[in-house]
Amino acid sequence: VQLQVSGRGLVQAGGSLTLSCAVSGRSFSGYDMGWFRQAPGKEREFVAAISWGDSSTFYQDSVKGRFAISRDNTKNTMYLQMNSLKPEDTAVYYCAAGALGGVITVGYEYDYWGQGTQVTVSS
Repeated sequence: VQLQVSGRGLVQAGGSLTLSCAVSGRSFSGYDMGWFRQAPGKEREFVAAISWGDSSTFYQDSVKGRFAISRDNTKNTMYLQMNSLKPEDTAVYYCAAGALGGVITVGYEYDYWGQGTQVTVSS
């Protein structure tokens, strides 16, 4: 299974950016998905997750109301729509996948990871 992240960008504070994560190598079916990020000098942290079964979602508190995770199972692709971006959202963003049984916020539970993409928000 391969995860390809796209949507790298430099945006001003208050701006928007959409990240995509395309899954290839096997069916998207059955995979719960998540987004994580890692800022310079900090540990990787959970951002958002979406389940396979009912597409239920869960967000880190700091991004609630600003970010939206979604998936298009016909395109084997997951998205992260990021609005009202803040400088503290600056990080390398990673997508992850796994047959987890629901939304999972813990990174080590995921089986597959994308390569990461840089998001920089200027003030």
